[in-house]
Amino acid sequence: MSGLDTIRQQLLAFRDERDWKQFHTLKNLIISLNLESAELLELTQWKTDTQLDALKNDPGFRTALRDECADVLLYLLLVADDAGIDLLEAAQAKIAKNAAKYPVEQAFGSAKKYTELKDAARRKDQE
Repeated sequence: MSGLDTIRQQLLAFRDERDWKQFHTLKNLIISLNLESAELLELTQWKTDTQLDALKNDPGFRTALRDECADVLLYLLLVADDAGIDLLEAAQAKIAKNAAKYPVEQAFGSAKKYTELKDAARRKDQE
């Protein structure tokens, strides 16, 4: 059993002990996941990258960041559980899909979207 499975089982037990499954429809879970993601995003609002790098060493910021990351993970686990998705398998498949979309020779050091990389490669081939 993976660490994610252990956390998922603890989370489901926590939920079920409180009879909250009745509120955990897929739609509600996805909404809650996005609300928690917004709280994570809020930690960065009005801060520069330099300020955020410095805040990584601030105990109060680290606690808030840790808590919001955990909230996002917990709701993601609930979404995946409700939808019957194996997150580790899905993540591995997505990495493989992204590797095909972003070949190293085209994407190395570039922030371009895969469609832009394809267009650039096509233009290069036509030269």
